[in-house]
Amino acid sequence: MKYAIVGTGSRHKMFRRAVGETYSRENELVALCDVNEHRLALSAAAVPASGNGIATYRAEQFHDMLSEQKPDTVIVTVPDYLHHEYIVEAMRAGCDVMTEKPMTIDLDKLKAILEVQAETGRSITVTFNYRYTPARTQIKDILMSGAIGEITAVNFTWYLDRVHGADYFRRWHRYKNQSGGLLVHKSTHHFDLVNWWLGSSPTAVAAHGRRAFYRPETADAMGLVPRGPRCHVCPSADRCDFKLDIAADGPLRELYLEAEDLDGYMRDLCVFDEDITIEDTMQVHALYANGATLNYTLAAYSPWEGLEIKFHGTKGELSHRHVEVHGVFGGKQSKSHGSESMTTILHLAGQEPQNLEVWAGEGDHGGADPVMLSHLFDPSVTGDRYGRGSSHIDGAWSILTGIAANASIETGEMIHIERFLADSGITLPQKQW
Repeated sequence: MKYAIVGTGSRHKMFRRAVGETYSRENELVALCDVNEHRLALSAAAVPASGNGIATYRAEQFHDMLSEQKPDTVIVTVPDYLHHEYIVEAMRAGCDVMTEKPMTIDLDKLKAILEVQAETGRSITVTFNYRYTPARTQIKDILMSGAIGEITAVNFTWYLDRVHGADYFRRWHRYKNQSGGLLVHKSTHHFDLVNWWLGSSPTAVAAHGRRAFYRPETADAMGLVPRGPRCHVCPSADRCDFKLDIAADGPLRELYLEAEDLDGYMRDLCVFDEDITIEDTMQVHALYANGATLNYTLAAYSPWEGLEIKFHGTKGELSHRHVEVHGVFGGKQSKSHGSESMTTILHLAGQEPQNLEVWAGEGDHGGADPVMLSHLFDPSVTGDRYGRGSSHIDGAWSILTGIAANASIETGEMIHIERFLADSGITLPQKQW
């Protein structure tokens, strides 16, 4: 299988290594494409040498790449608001597509993708690695067994700490027209998990959200005055707990600071800027086709990182908690809040709670990435009783909760998904679980 990758920022490295190294006997990486020639050259230099080296193309040469290299599949790892452009053009050129989440960020772009997919019949795979995390797969296994009976309600809270959470407010993700906000960019993972766990899709969504912490007033109260537009030149940087020293971090310096002159993209903008347009505090209530309900909370300035989830069922409850301790890109958390831990508790009516041994794995994202990559790129891996693979239908349903939640925040109304889609002229089949 011949693959090409468009977008050579941080996230593409996982796919480049999988195709070009781990599974290179079964696959071939034929081309790389990016808007920034510096990052493009860095990526090309990291591909194991063979022949005359990997073919590289600038973004405006994407069409040439498709016609000259004729990849079977194009892997899309560009910023979220550009996904649809490359997905649509790749499908029209006869390629299948593999894309990072979210598949796209709004209804107009979703409509464009769905129409071309129906027209061409090409496949789209959305790489939801959280489905492959052993601990999350274990939850699916327990729910599939019927252990807690009919699932009636889900409470799900995701905590982003002040290292990882803050990072979304200093890059392109901080503009809603580029990321869809955290309810699309980040929460798409979580809404997809709920869809997959429940084997259902949302029918109505209501939400509230605001930017409560990453605001100029917060920095003023911290005494961070005066401030610069970015950490690299900020006069208050040495007094700021949110400082990202991009010059002192080798990978970030090489990938972004040294590439700025070519495209003007700055990776260390001030997290307290006035022009940020995404929320940092969000709550969502969703109704599902199978009768279950979801209450979801995301805060991006928590004192710890991780998740808490509880499934309420007619036979009992299933709870899962994950305390994460990790690095963010090239950096590490400056203050440890304890060691990483996961607990899963099954509490059936009339019985004592059972603290289950949590399924574990090795590798990035809690052991998820190696499992997902083997399913994606190793042709000897067949079948999956948990149905972890994700198509354009999964990708669409995963973003619909966040897109509807954004609409609910804006209008103050509950959004009914069927009407929401119809008003935009979108036809989306129900997922067959």
